[in-house]
Amino acid sequence: MAHKFFEDKIPQNGYTYEEYRKITQERIENTRPDKLSAKESERFDFIKLNQHRSSRIDKCYEVADKLIKEINNIYEPELWMVITENWCGDSAQNLPYIAKIAKLNKNIDLRIILRDSHPEIMDFYLTNGTRSIPKLVVFDAEGNERFSWGPRPMEVQKLFEQWKAEGIVKPELYEKLHLWYSKDKGKSIEKEILHLIQNLNMKVV
Repeated sequence: MAHKFFEDKIPQNGYTYEEYRKITQERIENTRPDKLSAKESERFDFIKLNQHRSSRIDKCYEVADKLIKEINNIYEPELWMVITENWCGDSAQNLPYIAKIAKLNKNIDLRIILRDSHPEIMDFYLTNGTRSIPKLVVFDAEGNERFSWGPRPMEVQKLFEQWKAEGIVKPELYEKLHLWYSKDKGKSIEKEILHLIQNLNMKVV
């Protein structure tokens, strides 16, 4: 049964990846840093850094042949909804991979909605009771949920929880997190999405 937010076409009217990146770039170009509060300035620095991270992945990432083959076995329309915000470092490290994978098949419509604008949707997809992003949710054409993923690959999610339990402070915590992403180069998210799609394709067959 489709969620009401799907029937209201909120995901369907979300941003394309290209629109989302363009809006973020325009915000960077049109923001006057001298007019920001200390908190706003910190968030603005994150947005600029994340835009750079995403651009690097956009340029360098090539989807593995095995995943290309599995994606091409999707014959029915799907909507891939990603809940995110441009200040989120995890989103910058994962969304570009999702976007490039989705682009491989014309049956996949990737749409991005903003977490803080849609808390009523975010609250369906909490992680340990928190509004952690990014969150990918895949629907069929009728709005039935097929699978969800996020906010991080499982390996680094476990590490993140371990680091927090050890009392590692935020600056070091996020440094360790992004070092992991730079070494992983998208292999973990690729493997997890491949597994999820393989399971769906097997059910269809």
